[in-house]
Amino acid sequence: MKIGTGRAVPPFRVMEVITEANARVQARQPGERKILRLEVGQPGTGLPMGARLAAEAALRSGETLGYTEALGLPSLREAIAAHIRSWYATEVPVSRIAVTFGASGAFPLAFLAAFDPGDTIALAAPYYPPYVNIATALGLKPLILPCGIETGFQPTPAMLDALARKPDGLILASPANPTGSMLAPDDLKALARYCHTNGIRLISDEIYHGLTYGKPIASAAQFSQSAIVINSFSKYFSMTGWRVGWMVCPEELVRPVERLAANFFVSPSYISQLAAQAAFACAPELEANRARYATARQMLLTGLKTAGFSQISPPDGAFYLYASCARHAANSAAFCTRLLDEADIAATPGYDFDAKRGQDFFRMSYCAALPDIEEAIFRLCRLQPEQS
Repeated sequence: MKIGTGRAVPPFRVMEVITEANARVQARQPGERKILRLEVGQPGTGLPMGARLAAEAALRSGETLGYTEALGLPSLREAIAAHIRSWYATEVPVSRIAVTFGASGAFPLAFLAAFDPGDTIALAAPYYPPYVNIATALGLKPLILPCGIETGFQPTPAMLDALARKPDGLILASPANPTGSMLAPDDLKALARYCHTNGIRLISDEIYHGLTYGKPIASAAQFSQSAIVINSFSKYFSMTGWRVGWMVCPEELVRPVERLAANFFVSPSYISQLAAQAAFACAPELEANRARYATARQMLLTGLKTAGFSQISPPDGAFYLYASCARHAANSAAFCTRLLDEADIAATPGYDFDAKRGQDFFRMSYCAALPDIEEAIFRLCRLQPEQS
């Protein structure tokens, strides 16, 4: 029987690391040391209390909790507009806001609404793998822009100017996964204006907004009416499993996104949307989570350097450190296998994020519990460099 072109889409390898780590946890015998889960970007804090209470109240209400509008509950869309106004001093009409099935559900909607098969989308490497994998599955052509520490692992207008042909789109992530790097507001403004002037559809992934550690944050919605902005309740709001995200759509894409969303997903989950709306009122709890991540960030940053991992990307935001493992193994896949075998630490190999240069890097997430971070540092310090 025929198999579709989707067979060629690369795996999202962090999910394979999760599967392997889960198997190790299941096989763990009483008394054996804990498997430390630093491979996945999932807050260990769980649903904020206000969101939990809202979900419980909805379940007790006796309401059907069925379909909502394809673009989401009007009350949640209004709350998102208020959030954008509060955080960025920017007015976005509620009509341009779409609630999505997580940020992951927003990307295929954005790609299909804005591009045609064969169009080119540029993005910096290292990158979040599903950007490339989803784009490839939809017949788009990813154009990888190798970026280094000299540009903060972020693209620049000069890089786009140097291309023989302008891309149809550009994906930005600030803060970025896996590096944690961020664009300064003026740099984001310059890129957003460049894209608008040159007919390049900007897609700004802002899922890690709120999880920053001193560097000022800005949204592409402040600088461009043609940009697509994608965000989510998964990271700062600690609601990964509830699968609620949102998009700020350019006016001309609202109706295409609505039609696509209705056909693909019908609507986001009713109860998840109620919980998400309540999460906006949980700022003290969420800020306490962020403060804990800041502590974990400094612990792991210092601990990795003590353990001999000196080449680390600047972790301005999110909850990841992207570091070189060249001294400890032949490549990042071998290193992460060694880390799991010898130290019972699950981490993600860098080639998931950068096919050409990621063999020398690995990613660790510091959103785990602080005792786990402390124990991971202890184990890393006992891990010896590979003998040449």
